[in-house]
Amino acid sequence: MGKISEKFKFIKGMDVSTLLELEKLGARFQDADGDERDVLSILQEYGTNAVRLRLWNHPYSQEGEPYGGGTNDMESAIALAKRVRERGMYILLDLQYSDFWADSSRQIKPKAWADFTGRRLEYAVYDHTLAVLRNFRTEGVLPDMVQVGNGLDNGLLWPDGKRPNYENIAWFVNAGIRGVRAVDQNTPVMIHLENGGNNKLCREWFENYFENDWEDFDMIGLSYDPVRHGSMRNLEQNMKDLAERYGKELLVAEVSMGYTMEDYAKYEELEPGERKGMEIKKNMVKKMDYPITKQGQADFMVDLMKCISRIPKGLGRGFFYWEPAWIPVPGSGWATKASLKYMKDPGPCGNKWANQALFDYEGRPLPALDVIKKFKV
Repeated sequence: MGKISEKFKFIKGMDVSTLLELEKLGARFQDADGDERDVLSILQEYGTNAVRLRLWNHPYSQEGEPYGGGTNDMESAIALAKRVRERGMYILLDLQYSDFWADSSRQIKPKAWADFTGRRLEYAVYDHTLAVLRNFRTEGVLPDMVQVGNGLDNGLLWPDGKRPNYENIAWFVNAGIRGVRAVDQNTPVMIHLENGGNNKLCREWFENYFENDWEDFDMIGLSYDPVRHGSMRNLEQNMKDLAERYGKELLVAEVSMGYTMEDYAKYEELEPGERKGMEIKKNMVKKMDYPITKQGQADFMVDLMKCISRIPKGLGRGFFYWEPAWIPVPGSGWATKASLKYMKDPGPCGNKWANQALFDYEGRPLPALDVIKKFKV
């Protein structure tokens, strides 16, 4: 097994999984001089050394309609991975084991596995993981690290692997880990929980995982949202406890922070009933320790990086900012009508994330990118 510290002192990562969709729909990005450029090139100049890419099993309806949110299938993931590898950046592959969004609020079995249960579902996870990584290896972009499942706080592959059925959760996670190891024993493997500020939940999850037959892994990944996951102090206390308790490297695998409450409806060109609106609502702002401003976003990122660097024994390994380039363009949303039907979600479908990107609505870099570039461990 490997460690990411063998490759990088500190990961400054970005999850740009929607990028191909954004480019296809006309999104454009500028550097600090106002010149239009490839966003990966811009991000790399601001210190980015790693990219996280999600992979859904089959993000299309039975009729072939795309699900949106990047429609992250094998073809798009490999295409992005090749662009990342050409720039010499590290690749984290996020295997979600669903046809669309998988997180603590939803873990829907892939359509092809809908009738699978028990050991048959376990074997499906192994076979899928093995096939994916063999494909990436054949294409010359074997990931530097693999995340087995996404937002596993409440398990995966519901209802079979829904918390508190930790035995099944362990079966499915272990199957994914074995699939990674079958392709490359040295690829670091991450287990990702969503609520980075909740130590009680994280300890309960890992204690139950370790009580079952378990496969070893290399890293704990956490998400941190300053609206939903408590204070930065909660995050740091949790990471310190997990580091001391389990001795695993830790990453904040998903993080974001708003920089404006200005609406972006005009950029989406949607009618009011067709758009979701911003993820951060006005009534949430008072709960946050940082103002929703450009400077507030930059200050947040400085404090986050300092927090990670203080984790004992050097086990705080860095972060991935979630969708820093998801600026508003017509046609790009978190879902489509087809995926809403798949999830049984009322919708609507617009971009919810643009005011938390690291580029403004016109595709210009924000001050937070400067502080990311300048931060030294």
